Amino acid sequence: MTAAWQRTLQRGGTLVLDGGTGTELRRRGVTLGEATWSALASLTHHELLRTIHADYIAAGADVITTNTFATTRFVLAAAGYGDDFVAINARAVAAAREARDAGGRDVAIAGSISCLPPRFDTHAYPNQAAESRAYFELAETLAEAGVDLLLLEMMQETQHAPVACAAAHACGLPVWLGVSCRRGAANVLVGFDFPLVPLTACLDALLPLGAAAVNVMHSPIDATEPALRTIAARWRGPFGAYPQIAESGDMAPAAFAAQAREWIASGAQIVGGCCGTTPEHIRALTALRKTIEAERSR
Repeated sequence: MTAAWQRTLQRGGTLVLDGGTGTELRRRGVTLGEATWSALASLTHHELLRTIHADYIAAGADVITTNTFATTRFVLAAAGYGDDFVAINARAVAAAREARDAGGRDVAIAGSISCLPPRFDTHAYPNQAAESRAYFELAETLAEAGVDLLLLEMMQETQHAPVACAAAHACGLPVWLGVSCRRGAANVLVGFDFPLVPLTACLDALLPLGAAAVNVMHSPIDATEPALRTIAARWRGPFGAYPQIAESGDMAPAAFAAQAREWIASGAQIVGGCCGTTPEHIRALTALRKTIEAERSR
């Protein structure tokens, strides 16, 4: 059966994604781990995590994201939490499901998967076979816990990202691809943390693997519009944007929504936020969608 989020994309509508999770935990007083980012919060601050999901739902998000960006077994094991892999991920999905159940809206839950290396050290990845098994294990764990789709986040290079993508697709759930970039030398778009990898090379490696949607995510605002154009030139399916902003609060929700209007005008069907964005930014996107829908119906 086709889900509500899939029907919205099929009819050309706009979906609102949630905002930052890790940065929102930090904004509310949680100290994030040097090696695990926000991964442990599903155990140590479960109620707060559920509240954050609920706040995004109340703000109008159609899709909320599990707090599993940094929960592959090799990331957790390197920090001494490998034995907690199942509990951390199960509790992360539970927080999202509890928030959805309490909210009473038909909201999709996206299971986040990234290529975050152990201890943020790109030289510490396991061998490719073990890395692939770890991504598949996380995808399967999230699926069994009840997510509706998988959200590949911060895909930005051509060695580890294809491994994660292939493993996620093998799970059988719909997969959204999220690529991260910034402006490099001569304004060429490059991987957010990989300035020698052009965004075009990343897309050429990942798009053939397929996706239900492709998003520009965790990218600076000034790179988002050109990245959307780059995707649109290579991809005929749904695409969208959920960039990061500074945590200092220097981009007000109204200004963020004004940028999102431009993304939607360029064809984006998914809009949301990454690091630094809050429920108020998502509330502004929800209001923007309502305004645009009213304009289109005239």
